[in-house]
Formats: sequence, structure tokens, C-alpha cells
Amino acid sequence: MKKLAVVAFGGNALLRGNQKGTIDEQEANAYAACENLTKLMERNYNIVVTHGNGPQVGNILLANTAGNKLYGIPDMPLDISVAYSQGFIGYVIEQQLRNVLMAKDMDRDIISIITQVLVNKDDPAFDNPTKPIGPFYTKDEAEKLTLESGSVYKEDARGRGWRKVVASPTPLVIFNRQSIEKIAREGHIVIAVGGGGIPCFYIESNKLQGIDAVIDKDLASSLLASQIRADKLFILTDVPKVCLNYNTPQEKTLDKMTIAEAKRYLSEGQFGEGSMAPKILAAVHFVERSGKDTIITEANLLGVDNGGTRVTIV
Repeated sequence: MKKLAVVAFGGNALLRGNQKGTIDEQEANAYAACENLTKLMERNYNIVVTHGNGPQVGNILLANTAGNKLYGIPDMPLDISVAYSQGFIGYVIEQQLRNVLMAKDMDRDIISIITQVLVNKDDPAFDNPTKPIGPFYTKDEAEKLTLESGSVYKEDARGRGWRKVVASPTPLVIFNRQSIEKIAREGHIVIAVGGGGIPCFYIESNKLQGIDAVIDKDLASSLLASQIRADKLFILTDVPKVCLNYNTPQEKTLDKMTIAEAKRYLSEGQFGEGSMAPKILAAVHFVERSGKDTIITEANLLGVDNGGTRVTIV
């Protein structure tokens, strides 16, 4: 019987920090990321792919604002922008993954699912925006934009500049999770929970509504992995292993980390809030809920023995 893996693509799967974001760039990046998925398929895994949308959803918001100012096109709320990004990114990943499979003479159906995720409208995150989206700015540019729009901008933990930040509530329930699991276990590749999912809440007991937020894609991927009973969660980033004292002379890579150690490192502030910390927290949540391992690594180490940092119960 095949195992089931959830693979959470990092933000650089489609768009890297030094790129403009042309469709040619994003398609080339997606193809490279998807090539690594075949290693897991060769190891007898069925696969659900999730992905971020930070750069893209920020750019969609900018396009909305420009369209409103220049042409009077009605502005769209953030949840609609997340939905836009799911369709756009899901299409790019699906097409490039299909190209990868055809090049390797492999045949799988690939299904992209627009995914809503339930959140609490009273989540404290709405009072403390932390989720970075969109392009990087200088400090002066960020201060000017804050004065013009009232939006909040924060400095990137890795010194890449300043970015707009929005609320990032805790994901509670993945809608259509049963269908996602069924399709994946039948051997098809599913792309779901794009950008952490479209955040929504119940305004009445039988009525859903979207809300302005971007859910952390790693936390949503962790929840999905546990709710579809995945055997393993792979969280992809741009470093081969998790590091302590990152980018200092005392830097130390970790091959393995128990959830107790992970919680201690989080409490010590070892990991950047906008970068590695959510990935560690997502790994801990999945391991606690499922008893299965999480692997945090870069894409080219997928399916490689001892690749990445393994987060375990003990």
C-alpha cells in the first residue's frame, strides 16, 4: 500500500527574492521544484502539494489598488486575492508538474482544488499582523506607504528589506479534506491549501464568509496532513537543514530534533518569526497530532536518505 505525503513548497518554489516575477521565471522555478517530487513518487508515495503565495498575493493586491485608482475597477478584499492566487499558482504548478511527468514518461492525473479554511474571526492575530506579503521595500519606502495607506510594514528577519504584513489567524478546519484524501489515495496528485487556504468564518451557523487575512501555509499544511492522515509532512525551504544560531559563527545544523527540543528552541527565539519559526511550529503540530515525522529541507533533498532535519516525537 502506498504511503501518503504532504509536500509544502516554500515561497521560492515559484518566485525568488532577486526576480521580478515574470511568468517565464515562475514557470521555470515551478518546473525545477516539481522535478524533485518524482523522487517521492519513486519511493511509493502518493502526494498532496501545498504552496505559499506571499509574493503573488501581494502583487495581486497592488494590481487591485492600481486598477481602482486608475480605472475605477472595484477593489477586491484579501480573501478574493488569495483565491486568485490559488487559481494562478495551482495552474502553474499543475502544468509544470505535468510537463515533468511527461518528460519522464510518467502518467498521473493532477487536480488543483480551491481550498477554504475555517478561522476564528476573534483570533488575536487580527490585532497583531505578522504575515509578510508582496515585494520588499526600503525603510523609507515602507514609511511612505504606511502614511499613504495605513498598512503595517515590518523589517524582514533576514535583512532583505521591509514588507507589508497582514493578519495570520490559526487554521482550524480544512474544507473538502475528505475529497483531498480520497483523490490522493487513489493515486492522483492533488494541489490544495494554496497560500494557506482562503480564510473564512461562520457569520451564522449555516453561512460562511471570507475575511481579510493570509493563513500561514506551513500551519495549514500541517493541519491538512493530520486531517488526511498523511504518513509524512515535508516542509520545503531554501536551506538544507534547520540551523541553530543561524548566520552566526556559532551556526549549527540539526539532523534531528524532538518536539521537546523544538519547543525549547522556539521559546529561546532561535528561529525568525517570518521565516523558520512557523515551519518549526507546523512540524511540532503535525508530529503531536499524528505521531509521524516531519522533514524540513530544501527541494533537491526530497526523497534523499538523511536529507534535511527530521522532527520526531523522541
